[in-house]
Amino acid sequence: MTDTKPAHRHDHAERQNLRRLFTLRIITVICWGVLIYAVVAFLGMPIPATSMSLVLIALALFNVFTRLRLTWGGPVGQLEFLLQLMVDVLALSSLLYLSGGASNPFVLLFLLPIIIATAVLPATYVWILTLFTGLCYSLLMWKYVPLPHIHGEEHSFSQHVFGMWLAFVVSAAVIAYFVVGMRRSLRSKDQALAAAREKHLRDEQLIVLGTLAASTAHELGTPLGTMALLSEELRESIDDPQTQRLVHTLREQISRCKNALATLSASAGGVSLTGGGILPVKNFLHEVLEEWQQSRPSVHIHTDWQGPEPVPGILADRSLSQALCNILDNAADASPNEVEWQARWDVNGLSMDINDRGKGLSDQAEQLIGTQPYSEKGEGMGLGLFLAHSIITRFAGEVRLFNREGGGVTTRIRLPLSKTV
Repeated sequence: MTDTKPAHRHDHAERQNLRRLFTLRIITVICWGVLIYAVVAFLGMPIPATSMSLVLIALALFNVFTRLRLTWGGPVGQLEFLLQLMVDVLALSSLLYLSGGASNPFVLLFLLPIIIATAVLPATYVWILTLFTGLCYSLLMWKYVPLPHIHGEEHSFSQHVFGMWLAFVVSAAVIAYFVVGMRRSLRSKDQALAAAREKHLRDEQLIVLGTLAASTAHELGTPLGTMALLSEELRESIDDPQTQRLVHTLREQISRCKNALATLSASAGGVSLTGGGILPVKNFLHEVLEEWQQSRPSVHIHTDWQGPEPVPGILADRSLSQALCNILDNAADASPNEVEWQARWDVNGLSMDINDRGKGLSDQAEQLIGTQPYSEKGEGMGLGLFLAHSIITRFAGEVRLFNREGGGVTTRIRLPLSKTV
């Protein structure tokens, strides 16, 4: 089962950044339109409003194309995002060319595309945009339509100062909205990449364990067969009833080992052990409990299973049953006299708590369990919980272990369910 979530989240971050740029462009067109109207209507300044409006219309049409691009889907590349920013720089350069060039206080807005690029693009693209923006700015120092001044020099200077203030407010607002949002998207992308790396390491560990398991199964087949024959001979040669019961228990455990090896061999050969069938979740839990109690008959377990009718279904996969049995084994090892198994289900999924009253988890155990083989039992290898975590995660579920109030551990498991059986 291939995990596509990290890749999906990575693409989602890039699309979210382009969506923010789309929103910013809408705000830009509206603000420039209002500004042009205010300058002409209230200040009476003879600026080329028609030409500037055509630039805004062209920018708005390009933004419509951007919206269609987001609707069509497909990955958003970094080069595409760079070209989007260069279009914004061209539009801003055209507006400034028609309204005073480098002397226009809104020339400060040239910094915004560079700041945005710095937040989301690699260094090479940032330098390309910086050089392109610097070239546009430099040309505006020589070629532009002069901005007319009215009501004397003092009034013109106050207008320039007000324009600088307004440009600063707009720039600060854009940085707060856009760049902070982009940083959040980048953080989400980094988390997705970290999760992908962690999953890759876990998968490598599982591949190694699978190889070792297949090799071990092959090596154990012959000695287990020999032990089964010897135990049968012992049973026939012993008359003492108590000793016969012990030999019978020994034969049962040998048979259990042989069945486990047969299951492993079938799985390695690609044989589906359950046919991938859907069972009512209550029936599946009963089957798991019955199988587990055959190997741990002396452990007392209290079950509390509740859910609405009709009972939803669950994929009755053999590996999932083994994962639950491993978790029950750990709980029984911690407190054989008090194990609780609570289960609640509805159309949204299955939630289970397996509780024990053992010594609880150490700080190191809380950090390592589920991410790598780990055990605090002297004779344990820590494979049971590690494999259980991996199997349940493969079925789109999740496992969490935490200490209970009053002592002990709760293992909380969540699994998706099928609405039909």
